Amino acid sequence: MTIPFWCLFAVLMMPLLLAFVGGYFRGKQFGQADNKNPRAQVARLEGTGARAYAAQANAWEAATLFAPAVLVAHLAGVPAESAAPWTIAFVVFRVLHAGFYLADIDMARSASFMGGMVCVVALFVKIGRAHV
Repeated sequence: MTIPFWCLFAVLMMPLLLAFVGGYFRGKQFGQADNKNPRAQVARLEGTGARAYAAQANAWEAATLFAPAVLVAHLAGVPAESAAPWTIAFVVFRVLHAGFYLADIDMARSASFMGGMVCVVALFVKIGRAHV
């Protein structure tokens, strides 16, 4: 499996890891998970727990942009070694984004989000150049 595909795997695992983090804080705040109405319980979370679930939602949203970029780059014939630096950087930015979200460092979180988006755009630029 290529580095870009490993990076895609990592990006798709991130929301699940953040769900576990959010679950820990949900248990800490409420004592147990409300499995009958979990979203209503999550909506009442405060502090780090609320930020963990917000980071999870953002991780899913980012994955919906990153996954097509990786897959289309592969299908367009962009060499994996050419795409790899951008996919690795995206993963680094997303890990930082989650950490900054949990730590409530808003400006750094926004900067890491933008860094990740630059990586996605760069992949699409590489795709465009592969067909020139």
